[in-house]
Amino acid sequence: MKTGITFLQDCPGEVTASSSAAKAMPLELERPSSCRGQRFHSSPLSNSRGLHIMLNCDRHAPTVLRLVRSGVGAALAMLSLAAPGHADTPALPAQTTSSAAAQWWSDISTIAADSNEGRLTGSAGYLRAADYVISRFKAERLKPAGVDGYLQPVAFEQQVVDQAASRAALIGSDGTTTALQIGTDALIGPGGARRPAQVNAPLVFIGYGLHLPKAGYDDFAGLDLKGKIAVVISGGPANLSAAVKSSARFDRARLLGKLGAVGLITLTTPHQIEIPWSRQKLLIGQIGVYLADPQLRDTPDGFFNAGIDPDKADMLFKGSGHTFAELCALADASQNVPTFALPMRLTASVAAHHIAMTSPNLIAKLDGSDPALAGQYLVISAHLDHLGIGAPINGHSIYNGAMDDASGVASVLDIAHRLASAPTRPRRSVLFVIVTAEEKGLLGSHYYAVHPTVPKGSIIADFNFDMPLPLWPLKSVIAIGEGESTLGADARAVAAKQGLALAPDPLPDRNTFIRTDLFSFVREGVPALAFKFGFARDTPEFQIEHDWRANRYHAPADDLQQSGIFRDEAVKLDDFVAALARHVADDPARPTWLSTSIFKQPAPASR
Repeated sequence: MKTGITFLQDCPGEVTASSSAAKAMPLELERPSSCRGQRFHSSPLSNSRGLHIMLNCDRHAPTVLRLVRSGVGAALAMLSLAAPGHADTPALPAQTTSSAAAQWWSDISTIAADSNEGRLTGSAGYLRAADYVISRFKAERLKPAGVDGYLQPVAFEQQVVDQAASRAALIGSDGTTTALQIGTDALIGPGGARRPAQVNAPLVFIGYGLHLPKAGYDDFAGLDLKGKIAVVISGGPANLSAAVKSSARFDRARLLGKLGAVGLITLTTPHQIEIPWSRQKLLIGQIGVYLADPQLRDTPDGFFNAGIDPDKADMLFKGSGHTFAELCALADASQNVPTFALPMRLTASVAAHHIAMTSPNLIAKLDGSDPALAGQYLVISAHLDHLGIGAPINGHSIYNGAMDDASGVASVLDIAHRLASAPTRPRRSVLFVIVTAEEKGLLGSHYYAVHPTVPKGSIIADFNFDMPLPLWPLKSVIAIGEGESTLGADARAVAAKQGLALAPDPLPDRNTFIRTDLFSFVREGVPALAFKFGFARDTPEFQIEHDWRANRYHAPADDLQQSGIFRDEAVKLDDFVAALARHVADDPARPTWLSTSIFKQPAPASR
């Protein structure tokens, strides 16, 4: 049945619901006081307190209005209407039955509202969203745990690379010059550190670019990298864990700089591409950000960093005796990839400018109940920032970040409510840490992990939410990092009690381990997990997740009008993590690294 809804006046006091099965009927609604003159679009919500309708004003966050007249449930229960002007025709999320799910969606709706303009790190929209999160901390009676109330200001430097004004070319061994159009054929990364104004260096292909001698694998072995630009391909050997490979990738730029390399070019096989190149070209105009303190940066100043369009990557291998297609086949099969010199140089000039700025992390605390353990802290974290306003896609330029990561922040707030409102508090204290600049390279969490607002060594674990993606019923959980510490056994035990299973990461070379804020804590010796809805390869869920990333990830389509969000299932994941948090916070023993983990280091003494 196709149904629809028509508003008879702006910011309606009366609504007509129509369908092929029912006559149009007027409905009286409580009029919103602040939305006169605004156009609305809607979605029905049914719960134990009766039928409600969610109205999404084009100016304000979604508002749930109570139907004054009854007897219209059959017509409205199936309503589904797209936001005006959207290219797709999404149904808003499925019916909500729990108060926790309603609050979860309400938090997302406020944080990811158009009025917050995509929450770019340090922007006015980010600060408005931060004010809202602080108000929710206060509502849950959580104590401030920053350096300025709930705030921990972090100093950054912005870098804007003018792709159109930058130039690059490949020079073959015979002197032949092939121009690379920056912004189309190649994209110069704006993050990590300052880019060089000029670079002119030979290229060397270093396979996956993984330096793991302790694991018996080293793409750097026997290579002279001084004064050269390293070229790497995505992927890694199948016999190495995702966490091990991801950690080596994270450390790659720092190590290359230490060995005298002057730059890095990253190639992604077509099979492993997550964001289509066409959208990467739109995103590259984003402002780059790195920490103002050079000692906290992982990339050396003056280090060149770029990616190449997979359709143009074969030009790098001309005259080398190898082809990009040959190397892609090896990488996609997770086989060993050779390393070799490339018979050409890259010359480039980079146009960039820089601006100092600050943006805060937000930290709240729930005091532990056990005097002997209250000085130890379990962190539950998510990131508040997203991509701001960017290149329009299908006529929309606000990158709302509803799932990435307003949903994660909403889950942290839900867990905070569950723990704070429980009859007894956890034995250890719990920190709720909402970080900035995750999209710029895990920068806010890196700063917090290095400069925590509690004694260093008192943090026992981090539980992170970053885009858990509740796109199907919750049957299993991917707990990133579960194979590295005793937290994995804890998670499996709690999951079993709730009828859930832990699922392995089906895409280990996607680098999830180093792309979520848990890694900032891992680097400082703190065991950590990050949680996502479980799925496996070659399943409907795998395709749903793939399609979501291809069409909505880091795009304006990750908005409040997207279809297929299972709100009640989302808070089931929160329920699992809250139970796990209670289990870990109450355990007399703090979590430890497994003997097989490369991150193993002596645990701090108990306090």
